Amino acid sequence: MTSTYKEEVASGQRFQFGKNWERFLSVIDDERITEAEKSIKQMLELEDLQGKNFIDVGSGSGLFSLAARRLGAKVYSFDYDPQSVACTQELRRRYLPNDPDWVVELGSVLDLDYLKSLGQFDIVYSWGVLHHTGAMWQALENITPLVATGGKLFIAIYNDQGNKSQNWLKVKQVYCSGIMGRTIISAAFLPYFIGGKIVVEIIKRKNPLLHYRKKRGMSLIHDVFDWLGGLPFEVAKPEDIFKFYHQRGFMLENLVTCGGGLGNNQFVFVKK
Repeated sequence: MTSTYKEEVASGQRFQFGKNWERFLSVIDDERITEAEKSIKQMLELEDLQGKNFIDVGSGSGLFSLAARRLGAKVYSFDYDPQSVACTQELRRRYLPNDPDWVVELGSVLDLDYLKSLGQFDIVYSWGVLHHTGAMWQALENITPLVATGGKLFIAIYNDQGNKSQNWLKVKQVYCSGIMGRTIISAAFLPYFIGGKIVVEIIKRKNPLLHYRKKRGMSLIHDVFDWLGGLPFEVAKPEDIFKFYHQRGFMLENLVTCGGGLGNNQFVFVKK
C-alpha cells in the first residue's frame, strides 16, 4: 500500500495531504477541538456519543477522531496516507496516550478485505475524503457495510460545478506536477483565496482567521493548500449522492449544501 501511495505522489497523481496536516497540528488547540466537537454534534443531532462506536474513514489530521473520542465514542481511525496516520497517532499521543478505545491504523477504503475485517459501527464518518480516493463511487459503495442497522453515515463530498470543477481539476494537476507547478499555482491563487476571504470578513466586521476557525475548528491557510493540491479529485451533485444511498436502504436525515458553489455538501444518512 505504501509503495503505491509513494508512486502516486511521485507521478503527480496524489497530493500529500498528510504533509499538510502535519503543519496543521501546530495550530490545534482546545478551542479548535471544541469547534470540531460542535460540528459533529450539530450534524448528527446528538449531544454526545456515549456508548457509540465511531469509525473515521480517512482520518487526516486526526482532529475529528479526537473530537469523537472526547464526546464519548469508541473510535477507530484509518487513512491511506502514512503521514496522515502519523498525525492521528500524534494527536492520540498528545491528548489520550495509551487509550484502548481509540485505534489508529493504516488502511484503504478501496481495500474490501481490510474493510470486511473491521465490523460495523454506529457512526461512519468520512468528511471530505472519498472524493480524493481516485474511485469515489466505489468508495461510497465500500463504506455502506460498515454502517450498522440504525447507524448513521456522515459524509462530505465536493459539489459538482460542471465546467468549473473540470477547470479546478486542471489547477490541481498543475500544482501536483512538481515544484514549478506548486509555485505557479500558489502565486496565482493564494491572493485570490486568502486575500479575498480576509476582505469579505473584514467588511462583515469579523476577524477573518478567528471566524474561519469557527468552521469545524479548521485553518484557512491549510484548507487552501488542501484545495489547491487536492488530487485525486472528483465531485457529485447532492441529488446523485441522495439517490445513490436511497437505493441502498439509507434515509437522509440531515443535509447542508454549499449553495451550489465551491466546497462540500454534507450528508447524514441513517441505515434502515
